[in-house]
Amino acid sequence: MIIKTPSRLHMALINMDGSNGRMDGGIGLTLDRPNFILEGNLSDSSKITVDFEEELSNDIKAEYTKKINDAANKILNYYDFDYGFDFLVKKSLLLHSGLGSGTQIALATAKIVTELLDIHKGAVVLSTIVGRGGTSGIGTYSFDFGGFLVDGGHNKDEKPDFLPSSASAAKPPKLIARYDFPEDWNILIAIPKSDSVNGKHEVNVFQEACPVPSKEVNEISHIIFMNLIPFMLEKDIIEVGRAVNEMQYKGFNKVGIDIQNDKTKDLMKFIYNNGAYGVGISSFGPALYSFFDDNNKDIVEKTKEYLGNDGIVFVSKAQNHGYEIL
Repeated sequence: MIIKTPSRLHMALINMDGSNGRMDGGIGLTLDRPNFILEGNLSDSSKITVDFEEELSNDIKAEYTKKINDAANKILNYYDFDYGFDFLVKKSLLLHSGLGSGTQIALATAKIVTELLDIHKGAVVLSTIVGRGGTSGIGTYSFDFGGFLVDGGHNKDEKPDFLPSSASAAKPPKLIARYDFPEDWNILIAIPKSDSVNGKHEVNVFQEACPVPSKEVNEISHIIFMNLIPFMLEKDIIEVGRAVNEMQYKGFNKVGIDIQNDKTKDLMKFIYNNGAYGVGISSFGPALYSFFDDNNKDIVEKTKEYLGNDGIVFVSKAQNHGYEIL
């Protein structure tokens, strides 16, 4: 069995002041590339093996192997099965880049294991078992549905502390809205070579920066629900870009920008100053994104020239469906 997953942009965590009995809440966009492609089959033994079609460093192979093993074992333990699986990573996603690789790896693994054992569950159930979606549900719903997604965050009775998904035991939040995103819009993705924010560092950022000022939570909520989403539905790329740009300097998004190094901040300024319709950072980065059309398509080559060998630049589009079985 072979599964191809999308990646995703995580565009904002909204309610990071924990007001009105809730916290978190997020918006994000499913991307048609880059993808993660995983093949899995039942093994003749009780072991789990992981192999790779691509040339990857030993460190990256080790991290992929651990993530796939962890997800497979959590599923097998939950359903009390004793089977082995042989996995082949046919196409890898860049780890710790802000494009949601951890959730897609875990869910692709979980989906293969359950389907081959004749268990048919959606991404919310699988995310709960493998421990994803404890802060944001965007990766979970990207896997199943694709499109532009809004989740409603968590009840503080279930999740009383500000924590990233990697450190939260909460279930994935409810999906409160999903829209098709214009598939003809071009999306510039620029990933500078930079240290990622994960692990203990990520936990510390959440605990030190939250709660964010309620005034900024209200402001970013207004931008999202009264600007970004309506303009998206009206297919106004310039106004959507303007809303994305305004979001970067409010609430928890501002926290994500503040912890970036000068290289990433300078790249954001460069892209914006060269005609982009707004520039955003996905999750804690370092991936940056911007929307463009024929009127400002030269930002792609300009960004490639600016970064040179110090990062990755490519063009993606929205994907309005979830994973595929190949």
